[in-house]
Amino acid sequence: MRRLLCAALVFVLVGCNHKPAEVKAPSAPPPEATAPKATPPVEAERGKPAETAPPRVAETSPADKPVFVETGIASWYGAPYHNRRGSNGEIYDMHAMTAAHRTFPLGSVVRVTSLSSGNAVVVRITDRGPFINGRIIDLSKAAAEKIGLVPKGIGEVRVELLNSPQPLDSGGRWAVQIGGFVREQGAREVADHLSQRYRSAQVLTFNSPAGDWWVRVRVKDDLRARAEEVMRENTTPEGAAFLVRLD
Repeated sequence: MRRLLCAALVFVLVGCNHKPAEVKAPSAPPPEATAPKATPPVEAERGKPAETAPPRVAETSPADKPVFVETGIASWYGAPYHNRRGSNGEIYDMHAMTAAHRTFPLGSVVRVTSLSSGNAVVVRITDRGPFINGRIIDLSKAAAEKIGLVPKGIGEVRVELLNSPQPLDSGGRWAVQIGGFVREQGAREVADHLSQRYRSAQVLTFNSPAGDWWVRVRVKDDLRARAEEVMRENTTPEGAAFLVRLD
């Protein structure tokens, strides 16, 4: 994912901008990360085989009634994220029926239907993303192939949440993710600023397999309202701020 190199990094209090680069979204750092580092602690284990096989997506039918529906742009991601650990701790397999979503609880089962082809696929949410404005879900390569998304890279879809292990409208652990930054220095300057501004928050700096840099802010008690406030208050010329669920 490429981003414009900014000559200077300036914070303002409201709004955010983000430059779309590729169809691949960066891997989110693990929820258990406890200190700002260039690479989240779980990164050291990336590439190791999963100890147990991931659960299979349950069979569904078109008649299954969704509990939540949204329409927007989908993208897909493969290498360099293949065989690296996702947000739920599993090794990401681009040939499995999985997807990344910013706010659905991990382990949720969703049906994604292409509005152009009418083809649908059922996937399990195992990762966080896409972190590009205007996109709502990032499919594995295999799932994207099922609905004809791979050749174009992006496409308009309907996303139906069929099953979720956690409540959608209450609870959860929330954070804000800002990026991506072309330069590590730019990300660290943002992180330093946020650490000073939000004394009770935990600020993590990390890089993605695609090479860009990201900043994550974990607010006190991981409360959604606090995370939303941080998201509204901050922006950079180089990256956007996204609300992301950790669990």
